[in-house]
Amino acid sequence: MVIGGGLAGCLAAWALRGVAERVVVVERDRYPDGVDFRAGVPQARHGHLLMEAGHRTVDELLPGAVADLLAAGAHRVAVPGGLRWHTSVGRLAQFESDLAMLSCSRPLLDHVVLERVRAEPSIEILEGTEAVGLLGGRRGITGVRIRERGRDGAPVTDLPAELVVDAAGRGTRSGRWLIDLGFRTTPVERVDAGVAYASRFYHRPPGRADQVALYVQSHAPEHGRFGVLLPVEGDRWIIGIGGMRGFEPSIQPEEFEKQLGQLRDPAIAEAIAGAEPVGPARGFVPGPSLRRHHERIDPPGFLALGDASCTFNPVYGQGITVAALGARALRDAARRHGGLGPAAVREARRAITAATKDPWMMAAGEDVRFAGTTGGPRGPVVRLQHRFLDRVLTRAATDATVSAAFHRVTSLVEPPSTLFRPSVLGPVLFGG
Repeated sequence: MVIGGGLAGCLAAWALRGVAERVVVVERDRYPDGVDFRAGVPQARHGHLLMEAGHRTVDELLPGAVADLLAAGAHRVAVPGGLRWHTSVGRLAQFESDLAMLSCSRPLLDHVVLERVRAEPSIEILEGTEAVGLLGGRRGITGVRIRERGRDGAPVTDLPAELVVDAAGRGTRSGRWLIDLGFRTTPVERVDAGVAYASRFYHRPPGRADQVALYVQSHAPEHGRFGVLLPVEGDRWIIGIGGMRGFEPSIQPEEFEKQLGQLRDPAIAEAIAGAEPVGPARGFVPGPSLRRHHERIDPPGFLALGDASCTFNPVYGQGITVAALGARALRDAARRHGGLGPAAVREARRAITAATKDPWMMAAGEDVRFAGTTGGPRGPVVRLQHRFLDRVLTRAATDATVSAAFHRVTSLVEPPSTLFRPSVLGPVLFGG
């Protein structure tokens, strides 16, 4: 049983193909016809991308999916060549690279993955159905309680399962359900930078580059506002502006474009000059970042992935890539053990936890730079990390080797320990 039929849930269901005899996905919404927004994905009207590690993993799980996305209008943005990233120290040094981001609207990404999952005979999706609880007890989770959504008095049905995967997203209620069955409270790390953002689609004017993305960061933590331009299908851009606590953006048309012009670099405002907007600007407040440590309570027959496991500050673009890495971890563990037994579940849970560790460390470590952030790591070690990363970034502006290492870490292709290799550490510590 998979709770949630969004991107993480569909990838989880697909990951169990060939191992589970039958996979049932419980989805609260009813899917739209074709590529369109749905209520259960409120962040879908904002920028999304798959980092290099993300689209590699999606294509490994669903061979040909990236080609399908590109054929439907997604854009492959070369990194760093096509990414005009204005960091706090300016542009970073260019280098020969095989890295890229995959940029498209969230509805297109969800649709391509969903259509592949729908075509798999062993996977059944129950639309318009919500999970209302878990079955089982301290000895293990044995299923899910479901009911039809939106119908008063709808009966509750118990569906048994050998494994329950929580992919219900940020709003998951599984923590409470586990407590109801006798488990102790799941330990949770919490960091809240108060991020809010607003986004608007624009028609891309003829002749403007379609394989270029812009990302303008603030020049210092006390000026916590950023902007982004991403190419998406249909000859459109999605333009986003966001800020940490105290720098929340406006969705009023005049204010939205005015704030773009107030960023530390005018590149985005200049790009959309004369461009025709598509619909209004829309805002979103994702709430705090949470990392749930289910591995510490070890509930048999249950695991979580995607935002139900770890939610990130969206400004770092890690979420859907980490969800894909979690689905691959689930697939590998299930195949290695030839089933869904306790050993497979425990290994999958550990691997999913490991896949979130480095992205969480990077995101939480950056969030605590902002004065309005609550929670997160503090103390002299974190301050030392900040000073080191500041030196890395400064050196990456002029040194191609350091720039390449930094980009490979932020693309989640290599771990942060890459920055301590002699070829990187030497220039960082002793370079001019």
